Amino acid sequence: MPAWSSGPAIGCSERMLDTSGIKEAKMNLKALLLLSMGHLITDINQGGLPVLLPFIKESLGLSYTAAGAIIMTSNLTSSTIQPLFGYLSDRWGASWLLPAGVLMACVGFGLVGLAPSYPLTLLAVLISGLGVASFHPEGFKAAQSFTGDRKATGMSFFSVGGNLGFGLGPILAVAAYTWIGLKGTTLFFIPGLAAGGVLLAALPWLSAPRHPGPTRATYPVGGPVRRRWIPLSLLILAVTVRSWVQMGLVAFVPFYFVHVLKGDPLFVGKLLTGFLIAGAAGTMLGAPIADRVGHKRFFVVTMLLLVPLLMLFLRSDGASLFWILCGAGGLLVSTFTVTVVMAQQMLPDRLGMASGLMVGFAIGAGGIGATVLGSVADSWGVLKVLQITAFLPAVAALTAFMIPYPPGALAQREQGGRPDDG
Repeated sequence: MPAWSSGPAIGCSERMLDTSGIKEAKMNLKALLLLSMGHLITDINQGGLPVLLPFIKESLGLSYTAAGAIIMTSNLTSSTIQPLFGYLSDRWGASWLLPAGVLMACVGFGLVGLAPSYPLTLLAVLISGLGVASFHPEGFKAAQSFTGDRKATGMSFFSVGGNLGFGLGPILAVAAYTWIGLKGTTLFFIPGLAAGGVLLAALPWLSAPRHPGPTRATYPVGGPVRRRWIPLSLLILAVTVRSWVQMGLVAFVPFYFVHVLKGDPLFVGKLLTGFLIAGAAGTMLGAPIADRVGHKRFFVVTMLLLVPLLMLFLRSDGASLFWILCGAGGLLVSTFTVTVVMAQQMLPDRLGMASGLMVGFAIGAGGIGATVLGSVADSWGVLKVLQITAFLPAVAALTAFMIPYPPGALAQREQGGRPDDG
């Protein structure tokens, strides 16, 4: 039995679910698509804010530092605070955060364009960020109960909504600004009210007690959480390094393309759009493979494949540059859903906390990597940053390789069974 599942439970009895001979639980696609719609609307706001930053800076006469603080406020409230909402959801239940989170995200972003001062702008960003932070743990928690036995596949339907939201956010925000200026953010009230209303109407169904039955994987339920922190910490570290890779590419590929390769600045937008769209496609295509070959194995192999691909990117130019970056985006983002599922398997009795740690804290902590890489760029140049970024997936792969997963694999081996990786 693995270390984090052994010993007496505190406050609850520990039990292992042996799933031999149990019928496969079916995935509820209707519920997942509904939750994915809320995910899409929520993340449109998060994706749309950075592109409006130059216009906000000019409108309010801000310094670059003050403008950067707007993004920092958004990141702190929308990402790093997510585990807290996950904890509250696990402890008391908070399905009402599904409609409330979408509504807060859209209302806060809508108020950004109306704010007459810098403090009120930060307040609006704070409201939007809290909406994003409150929706994600509850959304992933609700989605998990509708995935059936194909956990990564089912979760990918929910996750792809967020991927598309991030991709559509900049396009829609610029379109709204082009139409009626900064006040165009008020148009985002409309999808917020619509999506919030739909989720509110469906809330009794989405939050009804469900008993899908145990999955094929054997995992510990209950037990002291402290005994599961070692494998969970390794997973958080692997996801943090993966976030450094993604943020390093998004932040420094534009500088590399323009300053090192002397490329057309207008083409940078196509590069990043291709990267994000390929990531959404990778989420959908990679999840069924992960369910088949094992979640941990999929993550490790995918990270290792990224290393030669990113090295090839640094030796390419022209059209090949675009397609290689798309391939890297597809591989990199395809592991996002997989790591959420891995965390939920480690903490099956604390799904909200698991989701918040993966989606919020680990990704938010990854933002520190962008700052560190920025210091490297100042000292040694953009090319050195991307060379370091190309090898970071190997660090993530090595870290993930050390994780004992799936959680019940050791216990199953002791019982004479054949463990299945994920």
